[in-house]
Amino acid sequence: MTQTAEYDLTRLFDAPRELVWASWTEPERFSRWFGPDTLATPVGRITLDTRPGGVWRCTFVGEEGFEVTLDGTYREVTAPERLVFTTGDPDDPGDGPASVVTVGLADVDGKTELRFHQYGVNTDQEHAEGAKEGWNEFFDRLAAYVRCPE
Repeated sequence: MTQTAEYDLTRLFDAPRELVWASWTEPERFSRWFGPDTLATPVGRITLDTRPGGVWRCTFVGEEGFEVTLDGTYREVTAPERLVFTTGDPDDPGDGPASVVTVGLADVDGKTELRFHQYGVNTDQEHAEGAKEGWNEFFDRLAAYVRCPE
């Protein structure tokens, strides 16, 4: 039986929507916030082909040669308000976890409300809670980056 789990997160960023969008879609900006604090996400190890059917991929790099790559495919891209992408292949996940992520960005008086939804396949609730904690850490880093993007 395939296990599924899903959750929602909402965050308000003190930055214009166009900057938050660019932080999701431009490798130079994406590398500044995407990933855990303990790992680097080198810009040269990021692919963001932000069009429906395009691939996204990034490799986190740590000490002693540690590396882990995440990737998926964009399903919807509506600038600057909506991204839908996969992690792994949720249509044919094999034994591994895979998911569909929806990111909605809304302008709220010059700030940006992010509505994030993740639906995971081959994902139990414990794995989903870990992913949720990870995304919250990423979004903390994104909040700090968009306050001082240079």
